[in-house]
Amino acid sequence: MKSTSTKLFSAAAILTASLLAPSVMRAQDGATTYKAKCAACHGPDGKGQTSAGKAMSAGDFASPDVQKMSDADLSAIITNGKDKMPSYGKSLKADQIQSLVAFIRTFKK
Repeated sequence: MKSTSTKLFSAAAILTASLLAPSVMRAQDGATTYKAKCAACHGPDGKGQTSAGKAMSAGDFASPDVQKMSDADLSAIITNGKDKMPSYGKSLKADQIQSLVAFIRTFKK
């Protein structure tokens, strides 16, 4: 028979895993979309140091400036475009954009 503290620990671990799983899954889904739509300019490491990224002044996703942006701000940029970056609002669904934002968060230094 499990002790009360063991049961509570198990319940807390399950709850934590269930809360984290959606964001981890979104980031994994975002990685696939990122490779297809973003990596050509922003690069596989998100630093924007590809030929196309340099030409377009693509942002560094690991930078504090990008990482301090809200999810809503990042979503708006993906949806509407910014400067030379095209808009993806017509070609990506809202859940794909949310997944991209979650993936961009993985570049945090």
